[in-house]
Amino acid sequence: MTNIKESANFIWSIADLLRGDYKQSDYGKVILPLTVLRRLDCVLASTKADVLKKFEQVKSMNIQNLDPILNKEAGYNFHNASLFDFDKLIADPNNIASNLRNYINGFSEEAREIIEQFEFDNQITKLEESNLLFLVLKRFQEIDLHPEHVSSMEMGYMFEELIRKFAEISNETAGEHFTPREVIRLMVNLLFMNDREVLTQKGIVKTIFDCCAGTGGMLSVAEEYLNELNPDARLEVFGQELNPESYAICKADMLIKGQKPDNIARGNSLVNKDGLKLKGDQFTNHKFDYLITNPPFGVKWGKVGKEVNEEHETLGHGGRYGAGLPSISDGSFLFLMNLMSKMKPKSEGGSRLAIVFNGSPLFSGSPSSKKNESSIRQWIIENDLLEAVIALPNQLFYNTGISTYIWMISNHKAPERKGKVQLINAVDFFKKMSKSLGDKRNELSDQHIEEITKLYGDFQESAHCKIFDNIDFGYSKVTVERPEIKKGKIVTDSKGNPKPDSKLRDTENIPLKEDIQQYMKREVLPHVPDAWIDEKKTNVGYEINFTKYFYEYKPLRSLADIKADIMAMEEETDGLLKSVIK
Repeated sequence: MTNIKESANFIWSIADLLRGDYKQSDYGKVILPLTVLRRLDCVLASTKADVLKKFEQVKSMNIQNLDPILNKEAGYNFHNASLFDFDKLIADPNNIASNLRNYINGFSEEAREIIEQFEFDNQITKLEESNLLFLVLKRFQEIDLHPEHVSSMEMGYMFEELIRKFAEISNETAGEHFTPREVIRLMVNLLFMNDREVLTQKGIVKTIFDCCAGTGGMLSVAEEYLNELNPDARLEVFGQELNPESYAICKADMLIKGQKPDNIARGNSLVNKDGLKLKGDQFTNHKFDYLITNPPFGVKWGKVGKEVNEEHETLGHGGRYGAGLPSISDGSFLFLMNLMSKMKPKSEGGSRLAIVFNGSPLFSGSPSSKKNESSIRQWIIENDLLEAVIALPNQLFYNTGISTYIWMISNHKAPERKGKVQLINAVDFFKKMSKSLGDKRNELSDQHIEEITKLYGDFQESAHCKIFDNIDFGYSKVTVERPEIKKGKIVTDSKGNPKPDSKLRDTENIPLKEDIQQYMKREVLPHVPDAWIDEKKTNVGYEINFTKYFYEYKPLRSLADIKADIMAMEEETDGLLKSVIK
């Protein structure tokens, strides 16, 4: 890993050449595509001569699509038939711009589409005009990114480190691009844990999907996990990503690793249909064995509000958002419902899902006639789909220090989990980092991951684990009315019923396990005997008050203890004072 950090730092240092000619916020437009190009160049280096030889043999033949033939010669799902590579580009500095374009055009269609996402041709022109193109390419040509020296996983770390650095200097949000790898490992552990017996079968093939794929970190860790567990197993990975640069990096990684590049799509996964300028959900009719994502926290979804509202209102539960719509200020639940629509039915084995949320989806939204966050929670819990919620340590992510939670969703729970929800409090399972990265000051060790995974797997109550019935999170929000009184008399309506006084109106949240009338007799009527419930206004809500369930009362210190401490401090201070005066 030391070499990886050195390589990342070396690539980062190349940005110094751009000072003056580029704004800091634009450094990534040059560095990221050239890093991808250099990686592709190194990957293809060992078979480049064979590809060129084969190309000479078949280019005059009447073959419509040469890609499969040349890909086979290259040993990957892509190739480059240009005469150039980075070494030859540097050897001809006078024609470097035209040669570089020739080199890029020599890639097969899938690889060329990746480079096009960066709109790099504009940068070639700008670098050439600034007399920087040769200097920058020469520095990249000195970097060893050959696969025998830099694995795909290590390359992923390198891209993430570069993106984080560029995001920092341009005041962007690094956390929108990737998730700390130890958090992904925990999520993957939890996702696969109950299926280990199935996953160790010879030749087993499973699928996994990430609707906010970023640079592909979650998919890569999942693939690595299954490969370590069972080398004979195959995990087909699928992903969708909105950001063009992250999409390109993710697709390049999958291309190099032999995954099907068409499985990685670009577009806004929350939108049901392709628009004129932006593609929507590219996996509408797909179902997957596993689903995993870390959606952006607290991001407004107003830009796609028209399309999302239309799907909610016209399709209902026939679409993805039938359960309700979250507040416009946070689209987290939209990503969850999108993923849940892609779960396999129980008859086909069902699916499991892991998603990272901040605290808001646990409790936001009040039950009402309008479907909102509370009704989404109600739909999930009443359909027995919520398996567990794990509270993570704070300061674990790069772009936020707030509390975060992993939600585990399953439509084929183990028998002992049916009708139950497991809450795990893992906020103290962390170690301090020697050097912080953005807001990230804490990290999970392998031991922490193992301990949290064990708590989840054991499914037994402890100081860090609580198990509840689904109904424990539900409550009836009732409207308590009191009569309007004028001049000492009760005001009545045309039917002679007491008219409620809106100024005295109140609400009570009554647990679903409780009888409403019994609750009123015990908690309300002894204090306000003239109160009654307007049953037409009663709504059912669900929330998960995580803090309440793990709250530990700490008694206040006694006055004697406090006094003793004060006296001791006074004696210590007095002694210090005397030593100074001497």
